[in-house]
Amino acid sequence: MTRGSIQEYTEAVQLRYMNARKEGKGKILDEFIQVTGYHRKAAIRLLHRKGSQKRQQRRGRRRRYGYEAVDALRKVWEASDRLCSKRLQPFIGELVRVMRQHDELAINASLEAELCQMSPSTIDRLLRPWRRLGGRRRLSTTKPGSLLKNSIPIRTFADWTDERSGFLEVDLVAHCGESAEGFYLTTLSTVDVASGWSECMGVWGKGQSRVRGAVHRIRQRLPFPLLGLDSDNGSEFINHHLYTYCLDENITFTRSRSYKKNDSCHVEQKNWSVVRRLVGYDRYNSHAALECLNMVYATLRHYVNFFQPTMKLISKTRHGAKVHKVYDTARTPYQRLLESSTLTPAKHAELAATYRGLNPVLLLSQLNGHLEKLWNLAERNKPRNKVKHKVSSVTGIMTQ
Repeated sequence: MTRGSIQEYTEAVQLRYMNARKEGKGKILDEFIQVTGYHRKAAIRLLHRKGSQKRQQRRGRRRRYGYEAVDALRKVWEASDRLCSKRLQPFIGELVRVMRQHDELAINASLEAELCQMSPSTIDRLLRPWRRLGGRRRLSTTKPGSLLKNSIPIRTFADWTDERSGFLEVDLVAHCGESAEGFYLTTLSTVDVASGWSECMGVWGKGQSRVRGAVHRIRQRLPFPLLGLDSDNGSEFINHHLYTYCLDENITFTRSRSYKKNDSCHVEQKNWSVVRRLVGYDRYNSHAALECLNMVYATLRHYVNFFQPTMKLISKTRHGAKVHKVYDTARTPYQRLLESSTLTPAKHAELAATYRGLNPVLLLSQLNGHLEKLWNLAERNKPRNKVKHKVSSVTGIMTQ
């Protein structure tokens, strides 16, 4: 019997049980136990209970945020491409304002205030049912370049003390699938150390002249002057093409230590969060894929730099085996540039006009559309036809 049917049966028998004599109560109890399967003492307690069985109240504090607030939070979280709560919480107010401006979110002032006062732990708890669903779907190709290594100074992760924007960490991400053999496209990934401004560009292969051309095109797209480049020790960077380019343009050129990825920690982090997380690990080797890849990055640069807040490490202290890290308030690269004195008035006005015309929900939709086209252009591994060999039992000669 179900719990509901047992409750109905109890209500039907209870009045007869309470009015019966001792012998009658015993017979009713025997019948009740046989029907429900309850223990005799449990059946007595249930039949003596006054009124219907009350529903137990929920323990703990009362729910503070209603379903409307949770639904609005989910929409804002989806528009941010599922940011973690510590990066999303300081940016909720600005993101809600932009989404309301483009009619992507319809909420009143009180609901907006509720969203802005949510703590990161509350955001994680409210989004737990959706965080488990959905989401997006390593191999090293760096070959050491021995040429010019002594002419290019080394810069480690501890040497980044300059707060000026314009010093970029650069790296090349290979789109080679499961094999580094043959030809494949690459992505030149760059990040400004001071502001976190990120720029990516697809490259036809990893030739030295093509990498230098990609660096030049990224330099033209930057909202601030390029002051320095810091690369790994791959031959695509440590060569005369890029070295002479930096000398002619008065760009400081440095490199990391060999086999020390932490020296390029800023761009290594972007390699995952910006490139691998979206583009994936498939193999691309066509002009159509290169064109589509750059369409992805043209949309992505606006979405990441204007609507993806990041946190910067302020201090790190060690207490025995534990390391305590302190981060600043999460801000977008665009907000960090506005707070600095790097931008010229003309470039400041240009970025502000660009920001006013951007819709994060529309950008994310366009980005997903470009990614679908790109994924369809990936080179899939075709199964090889297995050749079966037979050995003649008479002649001992192998035949196909």
